[in-house]
Amino acid sequence: MDTAQILLTIVIVLLALILVALAVQVFFILREFRRTINKANKILDDTGIITESISNPLSNLSNLTSGLKIGALIAKFLTGKKKHHEGEKEEE
Repeated sequence: MDTAQILLTIVIVLLALILVALAVQVFFILREFRRTINKANKILDDTGIITESISNPLSNLSNLTSGLKIGALIAKFLTGKKKHHEGEKEEE
């Protein structure tokens, strides 16, 4: 073997070793990325549960206040009608 073939063989072996090392590093990076994505997904799920547990009572409170407003309007309407009817009876 002449010098060019020996040098070419050495370069090919070194490049192969470097590529193997890079492949291992990429594998570790992707594995860590997967763990990070799983943790972020869990955090987002927990945030959704917390948001839902807060929004349901607030929605119920909003419905209650709306019901009270409507009830007050009905009561006002009914008391206004009674006064109107009593006023007609007194005039007769």
